[in-house]
Amino acid sequence: MIDAIDSHLAILLIVLPLMAAPICVLLGNGRAAYTLALLVSILTFACSVTMLDEALEHGVIYYDLGNWHPPYGIEYRVDVFSGFVLTFVSGIGAAVLLYAPMSVRDEIPASKHYLFYATYLLCLTGLLGMCVTGDLFNVFVFLEISSLSSYALISLGKTRRAPLAAFQYLILGSIGATFILIGIGLLYQMTGALNMDEIAARVPHEDGPRTVLVAFAFLTVGLCIKMAVFPVHTWLPNAYTYAPSVVTCFIAATSTKVSVYVFVRLIYGIISPGFAFNFLPLDTELMFFSLAGIFIASTAAIYQDNIKRMLAYSSVAQVGYMLLGISLATPTGLSGGIVHMFNHALIKGGLFMVVGCFVLRLGSVQMSDWKGAGRTMPWTATAWVIGGLGLIGVPLTAGFISKWLLLTSIFEAGWWPIAVLMLVSSLLAVVYIWRVVETLFFAEPSEAAAMATEAPLRMLIPTYLLIGGTLVFGVWTTYSAGIAHAAAIALLGEAP
Repeated sequence: MIDAIDSHLAILLIVLPLMAAPICVLLGNGRAAYTLALLVSILTFACSVTMLDEALEHGVIYYDLGNWHPPYGIEYRVDVFSGFVLTFVSGIGAAVLLYAPMSVRDEIPASKHYLFYATYLLCLTGLLGMCVTGDLFNVFVFLEISSLSSYALISLGKTRRAPLAAFQYLILGSIGATFILIGIGLLYQMTGALNMDEIAARVPHEDGPRTVLVAFAFLTVGLCIKMAVFPVHTWLPNAYTYAPSVVTCFIAATSTKVSVYVFVRLIYGIISPGFAFNFLPLDTELMFFSLAGIFIASTAAIYQDNIKRMLAYSSVAQVGYMLLGISLATPTGLSGGIVHMFNHALIKGGLFMVVGCFVLRLGSVQMSDWKGAGRTMPWTATAWVIGGLGLIGVPLTAGFISKWLLLTSIFEAGWWPIAVLMLVSSLLAVVYIWRVVETLFFAEPSEAAAMATEAPLRMLIPTYLLIGGTLVFGVWTTYSAGIAHAAAIALLGEAP
């Protein structure tokens, strides 16, 4: 019985949250829907861990839906890279739900609680589906499931600007999705296949027709919008700022990372790095836009008084580090980009949880209202300090590991000016993180902070679960950096 279940884990990973979402609606009760959503998210995480372990031990897992083999059927495919992303996305999904009830009660009307949990599960389904499917059109389908769910989740924010932010995201997201669909259609026209392995085997590289170049261009631009790469990042600051805190925690930690995952699959699994970085100068272009995004977004973050908006601009900068690793196309550089996906998911998810704790007690995300809150909410404020150190990349934190790998790869390539720019960019992170630390611990308490009490334990435990992970994986790198390196080696070895 256990073996039978194990052989179907790839489909269970999708079916569980997908079927639970409409059940939450039928239940029509917030508490019952939460219990079901939490149970499903934990089971989904268990499935992901099991499949990652299986992929590490025995290699790639293939699952043909309905026993229809490609090209006639849809294939699910889990290797070390996809298993790694599945694990941290589902793990964060479960952690955010553990954190959610009090934040949801404070920021979302009670009549919409069961709808929130249903939509949350749909968003989780879409994100996991993009990681597990080996069919390129299925990637688009799951992308739209997660995107449409995200629009609905963001619109649940308390202010009237939340629906406007969701609408702005909808417009730009639809443009990105249209570009992606056009690119997929052109690849299908060229190859007659939608399975990613078959496309990689059939698509002509370098000396092929211009259609391949056009398809790659459409896919790249569309995914850059979804990843919030500078300068097509404009949907992200408002979306993170005006969404409910629990929604921001989940989307900030997972959404852009999964889009980066798809982009890596495109370059290293379908098109090939030779076509992208040798025949085309995409590595130079990615490096330029990643460095521009790091500096411009980090500078914008320094001038924000709204903490959510500050962290949103920080996320744009951190995506730049991931793209920098992808553009290096070496085992060390690519593993640095991959592990930064994991590290940033932990750090940014934890920091937005800290923000949610302060919102619950202070009712504000404005820095001026947080003055002196470190004295009345010391555990919450300490979590901000630890997460901030990880974001900066201080040694013994997870953020240091990924930046060290990126720097090592850059020095190996002899590009020391870029290494200098990376170090300078970390100083910008010091500035905006320190502004908040100074406000929390060294300013006279505001009226709201003076009357505040520590955040509830039910929110602090999941917060420290993620924030503490930045310290754990800053010392114990076998799981994070080790698996990222194995994934990078496999991707470079499998590149057509």
